Amino acid sequence: MTFTELGLNARMVSRLGALGLTKPTPIQEKAIPQALQGRDILGIAQTGTGKTAAFGIPLIVALSKQQERPAPHSARGLVLAPTRELAGQIVQSLQGMTADLRITLVVGGKSINVQAEKLARGTDILVATPGRLIDLMDRRAIDLGRTRFLVLDEADQMLDIGFIHALRRIAPKLSKDRQTMMFSATMPKAMAELSRDYLDKPVRVEVSPPGRVADKVSHSVHFVAKDRKQDLLIELLRGHRDDRALVFSRTKHGAERLMKHLDKAGFAATSIHGNKSQGQRDRAIAAFKAGSVRVLVATDVAARGIDIPDVGHVYNYDLPNVPENYVHRIGRTARAGHSGRAIAFCAADEVAELKAIEKVLGTRVEIAGGRPWEAMKAAPKSPQKRRTRQRSAGRSDRLAA
Repeated sequence: MTFTELGLNARMVSRLGALGLTKPTPIQEKAIPQALQGRDILGIAQTGTGKTAAFGIPLIVALSKQQERPAPHSARGLVLAPTRELAGQIVQSLQGMTADLRITLVVGGKSINVQAEKLARGTDILVATPGRLIDLMDRRAIDLGRTRFLVLDEADQMLDIGFIHALRRIAPKLSKDRQTMMFSATMPKAMAELSRDYLDKPVRVEVSPPGRVADKVSHSVHFVAKDRKQDLLIELLRGHRDDRALVFSRTKHGAERLMKHLDKAGFAATSIHGNKSQGQRDRAIAAFKAGSVRVLVATDVAARGIDIPDVGHVYNYDLPNVPENYVHRIGRTARAGHSGRAIAFCAADEVAELKAIEKVLGTRVEIAGGRPWEAMKAAPKSPQKRRTRQRSAGRSDRLAA
């Protein structure tokens, strides 16, 4: 199958070719023809499989056919993303696909006055995080009444309580006569309710079972005492100093402490988390992409927004308290046809998290080191309260993003 066979014109095919996109991925092959017909789409696919182009291409084609100019303070199409990093990545991808449409980014951490000035001219495609969009709506800087295309990217993360309430404020402001596309890497039960609320007779396109790890990722777990995690991480990082490594910490304070420890150990390391300004986060990711920094320590704010093909290793220094995030985290490696390794650390008090991850995956995670029965023996008898506290802490960190 080629992009031409999907119904795209020669100009679009040429632009995609210039981006190195010569053959549609499975999710693109299934979603694009349906979206070009104006159908609502519910797309499920692993991270790194080309979801942005799957919704971006039909969105650009539809807007280009209409040949309208956006009215002041309006947006013809709206793409919502849960994090600043992902929103920025979407804008870069869309800009590569068209030079004719005005694409505007609004996220927290940037001047809201500057963003309001840009929106005063109107825009063809608005890419936004929900919180900042609501701030602009409250200022009457944007009117979504003419918006006839809505995309929810990484919709499962939108289910976070801070985002779902925002979505309920945003969606009713859009044109009732609209096309909606919802894309996600996982399909928790609550997604069905979300799709019923916002999609009209959607076509479901799925190229991998929810929770499936990308084929070219090898992933394993080390059972290790909490106070031995830093030493183990340093030992493993020394084995591949020339490779980029992404290290996930559960909290922003933990990420910053770990980054400083790695820096003292002689690694070129930086960090991104909710306490960092947008400028600091942008510079950290730019340095990581350029290779001047080889180790990036991050909270889940980065799990869906980093698209760097040659991240060789992902470390789950702390296991995520939301099991689906394990798939998103390790999806930061083995991108664009590359292979990669994901290594998790499991302390005695994280056994419940590991069990939840394995339940989502439908399989056991390979053991790379340590003795799991010792961790099982030391695990707390009632982890539910601890997980609830962790979820609250994690939610605060994500909303700070």
